[in-house]
Amino acid sequence: MKTISKLKKELDNIFSVFIRLRDATDEGVVQCFTCSRISHYKSGMQCGHFQSRRHHSTRWNELNCQVQCVKCNLYEQGEQFRFGIGLDRKYGEGTADELEFLSRTIMKVSRIDYEEKISYY
Repeated sequence: MKTISKLKKELDNIFSVFIRLRDATDEGVVQCFTCSRISHYKSGMQCGHFQSRRHHSTRWNELNCQVQCVKCNLYEQGEQFRFGIGLDRKYGEGTADELEFLSRTIMKVSRIDYEEKISYY
């Protein structure tokens, strides 16, 4: 039986691929949500989080996660301000505020939750 930490890591990996493929062209090309850099989803592109991954309530939230290049996601700390503006533009005014509020919700993730999400994605 896999440990909770292994399930969490597996879910992170599967979810990251899902997010990057969600907005990819048929050829696998994606655009960074914050700087518009274009690249293949496997080449220097990551699953960026508007609200930090430390918040389980938004860690695997499809609105909270968008494709980002390594530069924006890592070296620019996620470009959170630009990320929030982009979220409101894409999903409607107030989306960033809703995600910020949701991120403060305490959420315990069980083994079954991890397994169901892994199966779903």
